[in-house]
Amino acid sequence: MLSTRDLVVGYDERTVLDGLDVTLPAGAFTVIVGPNACGKSTLLRTMARLLTPRRGTVLLDGTAIRDLPTREVARRLGVLPQSPLVPEGVTVADLVGRGRQPYQRWWRQWSAADGAAVDEAMALADVAGLADRPVDTLSGGQRQRVWIAMTLAQDTEALLLDEPTTFLDLAHQVEVLDLLHRLRAERGRTVVAVLHDLNQAARYADHLVAMRAGAVVAAGPPREILTVALVRDVFGLDCVVVPCPVSGAPLVVPALTTPSPAAVPAPASSSSAVSASPAGPSAG
Repeated sequence: MLSTRDLVVGYDERTVLDGLDVTLPAGAFTVIVGPNACGKSTLLRTMARLLTPRRGTVLLDGTAIRDLPTREVARRLGVLPQSPLVPEGVTVADLVGRGRQPYQRWWRQWSAADGAAVDEAMALADVAGLADRPVDTLSGGQRQRVWIAMTLAQDTEALLLDEPTTFLDLAHQVEVLDLLHRLRAERGRTVVAVLHDLNQAARYADHLVAMRAGAVVAAGPPREILTVALVRDVFGLDCVVVPCPVSGAPLVVPALTTPSPAAVPAPASSSSAVSASPAGPSAG
């Protein structure tokens, strides 16, 4: 279980999170949502120990994460930040293999177990066919799946992913979210992700955290907290919330502020106007 107590985090003179308390349940798929610059990524990065808070504590199963050895944290938390840098010339298999670094010692180098973990991670992320390709030659979507594979190879209790569907087309977004859901459902992993798509968040999350201006506005199961009032409060958006016809999860449908393009009749083309005119010369 990850939680924060009186967390204060900022950049230079700007405070982003100010006294934030939040608890993310173990063994659940938690999705953090909110408008741009509300502190979602800052919260995730601080929980992953990538940022040092000015005040307050991040707790991992009740222990302050700052007090845990770095190697132990790396074995328990797999982290995928936004837009990670791709090492030049590194192949897919090599990059995914770096997820095994927390398990390496000077007296214990690469093992059969490491190779099996890498093979399984690449298969799960659907990048096994790219194993020998240099990562810097791949498309944005392919790269993202390779980074996810590296995180899976780390074989941690929890995965923290900052916008893991970035650069992916719709089909691959669904594949990635289905994969994360299976890891939670079938392997008991704790998954925490920042997502921009509110409907995807509602469909996949067991636990939803809605943020605005560095504070948690609401947290809980999507079917309990995702309401018209919450969407208006957090995003400033008028909408209706209806059950998804496929999953039954809340589905946010934005209200129209202008007529729908589909509802506006297309202007008649000039050829249609000519063909509609009476045939033959006009009477003199």
